[in-house]
Amino acid sequence: MRIGIIGGSGYTGVELLRLLSVRDDIEIVFISSRAQAGSRVDALFPSLRGHVDLLFSDPDDVVDAACDLVFFATPNGTAMKQAPALLEKGTRVVDLSADFRLKDFAVWEQWYGMKHASPEWVERAAYGLPEMNRALIRDAMLVANPGCYPTTVQLGFLPLLEAGIVDTESLIADAKSGITGAGRGASVSNLLAEAADSFRAYGVAGHRHLPEIEQGLATMSSKAVSLTFTPHLLPIIRGIHATLYARLTQEVDLQALFEERFKDEPFVDVMPAGAHPETRSVRGTNMCRLAVHQPQGRNTAVVLAVEDNLVKGAAGQAVQNMNLMLGLPETRGLQQPALMP
Repeated sequence: MRIGIIGGSGYTGVELLRLLSVRDDIEIVFISSRAQAGSRVDALFPSLRGHVDLLFSDPDDVVDAACDLVFFATPNGTAMKQAPALLEKGTRVVDLSADFRLKDFAVWEQWYGMKHASPEWVERAAYGLPEMNRALIRDAMLVANPGCYPTTVQLGFLPLLEAGIVDTESLIADAKSGITGAGRGASVSNLLAEAADSFRAYGVAGHRHLPEIEQGLATMSSKAVSLTFTPHLLPIIRGIHATLYARLTQEVDLQALFEERFKDEPFVDVMPAGAHPETRSVRGTNMCRLAVHQPQGRNTAVVLAVEDNLVKGAAGQAVQNMNLMLGLPETRGLQQPALMP
């Protein structure tokens, strides 16, 4: 299968290359970067020496490249302008940005501060959470890859909402992300001296992942959903930990509920009762690990969810979606164990 990557100089771009470059069923035809055009990929990313023998292409020069599928690992606002030309000639697209995630493009414009360039493709895009939309993803021309926070939060709440056993208007997500969640661009707040040995919340008044999460949660429930979402910055490189709270409206065996819902999901691991998953247990993997608790036997369910924000939260899930779209085994190239220590 011939694959292209538009926007390859960021963390998700290099993560796509790490996952795809070792596969013998994939040919990476091009990887583009306007800033790095003409330079060797392994000069920017020495970790890929011996695996990727490509130069970065200018994005304007790859529109006519013959590919089965193209990834967009670009900033928000790019794919909505460039993807339609590829889609119209039959090239399938997985977009890792937020351009096609929100079905209400007016809400998207409100949160992302720009006018949407291709609203006609918003409705046609499949939301790329395989645990919910596997059949839609297989048939889709365009897949909107979920955000990192939305993936963790939605998977954690999924069994509770599907079973209809919680108060849907009092959900709380207390989520923390490593510094790579902010991207590779230079900023003072991301400097080692600023982020290390510190811990802070941000976006409390409103974070642009909130409407995406609520949109996804609403599809899991027949009732209105309201979420309080508070993201935090952790002084680690990669990883997300989300602690989720939901008020139970009926008695249920939570452990059995979660195990049954995810028993056939290759990239969701429900840990034994009483477990506390760690971010390091998923570092470099496409796995989301969950543990569910009911503290003191009271009426609150507490779900602990961890993932690698660059893999299951971005590039790994994009490859999972690619596998589904191209009729390949869903787990191919994604079953490596976590990096330890």
